[in-house]
Amino acid sequence: MQPKVDMDFVMDHLVKLLTTPSPSGHTDEVMAMVEEAFAAIGGGATGGSARGGASDGAAGGARGGALEIRRTNKGGLIATLRGADDENQRLLSAHVDTLGGMVKEIKASGRLKYVPIGGASPHSVEGEYCTILADDGRRYTGTILTIKAAAHVYGQEARDLPRKEENMEIRLDEKVKTAAETRALGIEVGNFIAFDPRTEVTPAGFIKSRHLDDKASVAVLFGVAKALVEAVVRPAATTHFFITNFEEVGHGASYGVPPKTKEYIAVDMGVVGDGIQADEYCVSICAKDSTGPYDEGLRRRLVELAKANGIPHAVDIYPYYGSDASAALRAGADIRAIVIGQGVDASHAYERTHREGIKATADLLVAYLLS
Repeated sequence: MQPKVDMDFVMDHLVKLLTTPSPSGHTDEVMAMVEEAFAAIGGGATGGSARGGASDGAAGGARGGALEIRRTNKGGLIATLRGADDENQRLLSAHVDTLGGMVKEIKASGRLKYVPIGGASPHSVEGEYCTILADDGRRYTGTILTIKAAAHVYGQEARDLPRKEENMEIRLDEKVKTAAETRALGIEVGNFIAFDPRTEVTPAGFIKSRHLDDKASVAVLFGVAKALVEAVVRPAATTHFFITNFEEVGHGASYGVPPKTKEYIAVDMGVVGDGIQADEYCVSICAKDSTGPYDEGLRRRLVELAKANGIPHAVDIYPYYGSDASAALRAGADIRAIVIGQGVDASHAYERTHREGIKATADLLVAYLLS
């Protein structure tokens, strides 16, 4: 009988992840949370940092628990669960870094100009609350607006102004009117900016939030690891749970894949939109994205597993998409790779998925690891 994933556990951890700021480049806090979660699942004390890819996952790992945990030099984390086959290893990845911004300029008015981190377009964050993460640990809230936001001042121009970075600014929730006053708060060029996730779980099972890409998948991996550890079930092959922290800027899994890895599933958001078969209630299996086709044999095997286990699923092509699996392939990893994940509506904007899609993704991963 296939171990069951504790969906309440997954959802509780998802909310904690979503409400912890982690734009790419500023992920120490959330990675500590990830390490703590895997240790609680079955890792015991962790073994600290190891240079990614230097071992098969045992060296530097935890002892005394079902999971061997180690950190990569870039700040990612690998939790390893030993399986029946230790030579043909498997890897599941998800990324905990998110879209965000960085202070580019402190304007004479005391307001901030910013540059995006990752692919958030200005129209998708206009009017969004945000937090400026000062280097000394202080945090300040603000709102992302156009430079001509006041309709009663600028009239039609407020509507027609092109939504692009040079026309956007951050209004701080502090009494500042000059650059010097803003700097006195400890805010400087290079400070990270986190977009407010506005996380909400509805009675109908929807999860509305920024950063479901890809924190929903991180929570799924927690649930899958917990299901196998608590059932005392060995996967068919040694399996690595790789949580990366630079996916949104393109190089998350470009280094760190253990050398015995033969199959790699990047668990990331599934696309939802026109011309797409997947929805928020199923697991989406990506046949091809902008980097090229994924492994045909792995795709067929996952589809057969989904059918055999009655798991809602869809196969799609993602036209504007890349993944940690593609980063690993570009870096030269000798792997068979694919992307799957819960369908997420309005990706890179105010996203939404459903508990059913998250469960379908977790169920397919458990079936895969036992096959």
